[in-house]
Amino acid sequence: MAEIPSPGLGTSGNKDESQCAKTVQTALELGYRHIDTAQMYDNETPVGVGIAHADVPRDDVFLATKVLPDNLSHDDVLETTQKSLDRLGTDYVDLLYVHWPMRAYEPSDTLPAFDTLAADGVARNIAVSNFTPDLLDEAREILDAPIVANQVEMHPLFQQTELQSYAREHDITLVAYAPIMQGKADDVSELRDIAVEYDATPTQISLAWLNGVENVVPIPKATGEVHLRENASVPDLDDEDVRKIEAIDREERFVNPDGAAWN
Repeated sequence: MAEIPSPGLGTSGNKDESQCAKTVQTALELGYRHIDTAQMYDNETPVGVGIAHADVPRDDVFLATKVLPDNLSHDDVLETTQKSLDRLGTDYVDLLYVHWPMRAYEPSDTLPAFDTLAADGVARNIAVSNFTPDLLDEAREILDAPIVANQVEMHPLFQQTELQSYAREHDITLVAYAPIMQGKADDVSELRDIAVEYDATPTQISLAWLNGVENVVPIPKATGEVHLRENASVPDLDDEDVRKIEAIDREERFVNPDGAAWN
């Protein structure tokens, strides 16, 4: 399995070019080594600028992007991935995702294009996003390249228990988006109570829980140095506190695949 640095920096929603480039540069100079973007986010160009301006060699950066659901026909995958590389200012990405298995996604047509990109070294690793176990089984049967990651919404209110088991069984990393519940971690009483014990924030406790789950890498979003530092500095939770989070008996998703909150 590819070693995916944790935490990553999520860039969804960060379309201000100057701010996005500065955030990426700052994150890398603070020690982040995993940057996540997508064609859908309309910010690959400033992400590439941020990487170029950071005092960090490109080979030390684990860069991921995702192919837009509308671009998932075989030829469109090849063509638009090259456009992504041009915008990012790089010859390769470390991780290339199928963003959502919808719209133009047709496994027998889409996935061979990803294999081609992997064989050519354009995509050093292949991944999917928002895939169920059944869809993962189907994709794994078609692909020659291994699926190294499945990016899904995951946090204490949406714990993805079934996908956790699948990931462990098949050596796949779950890359957790919306890991701090789009800023709503403060609203979860269990996280607030545990945060007091560690002199931490509920956001940090949410990330700490994810850090302790096998085969999981969170990619919290941030736009300022204070939050970048906060997200990268989290406590180690003891077993009792982990059990308290696992026992949360309500479930809530914060990302809607049919709406503007796409990741």
